[in-house]
Order: sequence, then C-alpha cells, then structure tokens
Amino acid sequence: MKRTKSILIILLLTFCFTQCYSQLSKTEYEDLVEYFVNCIKYSDIDRLDSIMSYPIERPYPIPSINNKQELKKRYLEIFDDSLTSVISNSNIKEDWTDMGWRGIMLKNGIVWLDYDGKFLTTNYTSEKEKAIEEKWIESERDLLYTDLKNFKKPIHTIETEKFIVRIDLLENKKYRYASWSKESDISNKPDLVINNGEWTPDGSGGNHYFTFTNGVYSYVIYVNVLGTDETPPFNLEVNKRDKVILNQPAQLKKLK
Repeated sequence: MKRTKSILIILLLTFCFTQCYSQLSKTEYEDLVEYFVNCIKYSDIDRLDSIMSYPIERPYPIPSINNKQELKKRYLEIFDDSLTSVISNSNIKEDWTDMGWRGIMLKNGIVWLDYDGKFLTTNYTSEKEKAIEEKWIESERDLLYTDLKNFKKPIHTIETEKFIVRIDLLENKKYRYASWSKESDISNKPDLVINNGEWTPDGSGGNHYFTFTNGVYSYVIYVNVLGTDETPPFNLEVNKRDKVILNQPAQLKKLK
C-alpha cells in the first residue's frame, strides 16, 4: 500500500509539473504567440518581418538571414511543411512556455520568441537546408589549410579582436580547435591546434560551450544562442590553471 501511494504521488507531481511547465504565465504572451503562429499559418512574410530579430542564425556554415529581402528568398528553407505544421497546429495554452530570461519556447525549444514577440531562432533544420549546408561545407573545406581539411563537420569559424578560431567535429566525435592571428588566413598553417575538445550544453535555450585542454591551459568557446542585446554570439576564454587570463567577445567570421 505504501509503495502504491508513493507511485501515485510521483505521478501526480509529474502531472502537475508538466501542466505548470506547459503554460504561459501571462495572457499577453498568448497574444504574442498567436500573432507569430498566424504569420506562419498564412505564410504572411510581411507581418513576420515585423517580428524578426535579425540576423537569424542558421546552422553553420549556412549564412544568416539579415533582412526582409533575404527572408522572402529563403523563407521555405526554414519554414518547410513540417515546421509550418508543428507551429500552425500548436496549442498556445499547452505547447508554449515562458522560460524566464530565455524567452518563450514551443514544445522542447524547436522555436523561440522573446517577450516582445520577436522571433529569435529555431532549432529545426529542414531537408532543403541540410542539402544547402553540405554545399557550403565542401566549399569551406577547400579554403582550409591542408592538414585541417579532414573533419566530419564544421562547427564555427569566429574572430575576436586578436584571433581567428575554428572548431570542427572530427570522426572520433571529439572537437578540434585551431587558431590564427587576426591578420592571418585559414589557408595558412594555424598557430595552435588542439584535438581533444568536449561539448557541454548550458541550459535549455541552446547555449553551450566547447572546452579544449592543452597542458596547464584550457580554451573555452561559449556559444550564446540566447541572451540580452549586449550578449555577443561567442566568447573566447583562456584559462591557466583555472585562472582566466583572456576573455574576448567574438563574431562569426565571414569566409570568402
């Protein structure tokens, strides 16, 4: 009897948590979500443009979407039938959740809006985008220094005020760090290469970081998918024996 009661309590708590977790806390959030859902349901790009938080980043190395003209041209790359169906058929009261400073998410984070109703990002990648991604990957591979061409997938090429840093996923499921001075080029031999990188998620909004160890030094690349207007998309942090000796904001580097 005691075991049955315990199981019942766990099930009720799980049910209550799910219900609380799956609802928007303010009615004005429902209006914001409804506006966005209708934009997608009716493919209303003019109205959608008014709530886009440009640039809209896409899976690297696909270029971001920076304005209304690019949105019109590439709309169906992102909002294909599958994603459109998920958004259009979502239940505003049950499928959308406000997640503190992160914003408002659909289901498990497939779409994110901010509290002004601006579209921030989607973690969904359509089949069309995957094909485009492959073309960009091969084009980028041709630009790299010979010894760096062997990778499974490119992750990011970023630049700070002093460095160019590239991260690639290798076949052994480890990540590779390569860096150059800002004045150099990725076709040149890098100043530093580390092959032991690990990926770590940082919250449910998509933020994450990569850690690379080289003797007493560790190199950390923070990827800030969600944040404030002042938050840079990336940060490069270098530690020596757990003491921070360098921390620089970074942006995606535009490659030729």
